[in-house]
Amino acid sequence: MVLGQISPIFGTRISELNMIEEKKQVILEPAVKEKYELVIGLEVHAQLLTNSKMYTADSTMYGNLPNTNISVITLGHPGTLPKVNKKAVEFAVKMGLACDCHITRRNIFARKNYFYPDLPKGYQVTQDKDPICVGGSVPIILSSGERKNIALTRIHLEEDAGKSIHLAGEVDTLVDFNRAGVPLIEIVSEPDMRSSEEAYQFLTEIKKLVKYLDICDGNMEEGSLRCDANVSIRLKGSTQLGKKVEVKNMNSFRNVARAIEHEFERQIILEEQGEEIVSETRTFDAAAGTTSGMRTKEDLNDYRYFPEPDLSPVVISEEWLASIQKTLPPLPRELYEKFVTTYGLPEYDAGVLTDSKEIALYFEELCALTSNYKAASNWMMGPIKSYLNELTLHIADFPISPVAVASLIGMIDDGKVSFSAASQKIYPEMLKSPEKAPIEIATELNLIQQSDEGSLKPIVDQVLAENAQKVEEYRAGKKGLMGMFMGQVMKKSQGKADPKVASKLLSEMLD
Repeated sequence: MVLGQISPIFGTRISELNMIEEKKQVILEPAVKEKYELVIGLEVHAQLLTNSKMYTADSTMYGNLPNTNISVITLGHPGTLPKVNKKAVEFAVKMGLACDCHITRRNIFARKNYFYPDLPKGYQVTQDKDPICVGGSVPIILSSGERKNIALTRIHLEEDAGKSIHLAGEVDTLVDFNRAGVPLIEIVSEPDMRSSEEAYQFLTEIKKLVKYLDICDGNMEEGSLRCDANVSIRLKGSTQLGKKVEVKNMNSFRNVARAIEHEFERQIILEEQGEEIVSETRTFDAAAGTTSGMRTKEDLNDYRYFPEPDLSPVVISEEWLASIQKTLPPLPRELYEKFVTTYGLPEYDAGVLTDSKEIALYFEELCALTSNYKAASNWMMGPIKSYLNELTLHIADFPISPVAVASLIGMIDDGKVSFSAASQKIYPEMLKSPEKAPIEIATELNLIQQSDEGSLKPIVDQVLAENAQKVEEYRAGKKGLMGMFMGQVMKKSQGKADPKVASKLLSEMLD
């Protein structure tokens, strides 16, 4: 948009602050940056996994040919009437319950009037004064171990717009209405975040929640999860909020963090130079790592909200609410606490294992079959995740059952096989022949360890007899020779000697 051009959306002139970007670079000293506090609020749009759109039966299938998932209702033809998607309402309530929100019992929809080429009706059906979910919070854990609850303002239901497509080298803009009318929830946080890391962790938890609840696939690349960041600064110690700048067009959590960091420094530089920070919408250039102005924001946007006359209020009864509550799965924070407190896992392990609901539930099933929870965690985070990542598989496609993994862990704990034999020889065979029990494979490969002292003592005697000079050196103080003796015992036993028993016998006979 040309500088000074009238914005078709807000009716205001584009800020000339873009010219500041062309000024000479200012080096921001750490001491100057330290004077200011970063204030962040996020608006996250999550596309709901319903088969049909928010107010019509049109398909929500991603990737279909342009303008095929449409009907006269999606396009807003005169005389057509919308109907609320019940499943979308249930999904919104699920998210609200997971975030400890108050659920609004009587929901009224509203028209939000504005013009975009990809908004076929010229308005968006959303919620205004009475969102379906009010308040609540999302807990996050920072890299320092600090825990913080990020308060939510609201979660409301609305429909998506279509998509404008700009092809390289073409002057025309193409419009695909397939996405128009797809149901969304908008999750609006309070300005509670004070660093880009907090924003990143908040988004990570939101993505986890929607995937645990099976209400959104969380795919930012396909636009299923989108985020706008409201960023402002103030002097440390101040309680007054500064002028916020909204940053859009960020397609990854990392880019959200990068955009916030850039905007923090840009606003500090403006403040230090005595320039005005204008409340505006900016876009993020991922290649350059910078933001640039799109349009200014007024104190009140003239969306002319009014109640949607074609939709009756949706009433959520106590019975309906209770039935939705019963469908909630274990939440990531609940499983995290259980893994740390009940299973005694390190917080790092718990974080990795709860990153995916399916991985967490597989681990839960495994822990019901073994008491060696740390070993179970090591197998999940090591060999099992490596196999899944290497072949780009989902845990549902993993061929080995939790029963078989627990049996393998038990064989190691009982000293029947070594961990190296289990991980390097038995486990690969289990992947090829998942119907075979681990003990069966270990027997076929002749990997069962000798744990009987009576059978191992002759081997130890032979090793010491063949290395009499080394025995004298060991007894003279060269304790490092123990490794050599162990190696000889393992060699003569063809790797089947139980290391613990062999080490005990060697120590007794040498000392």
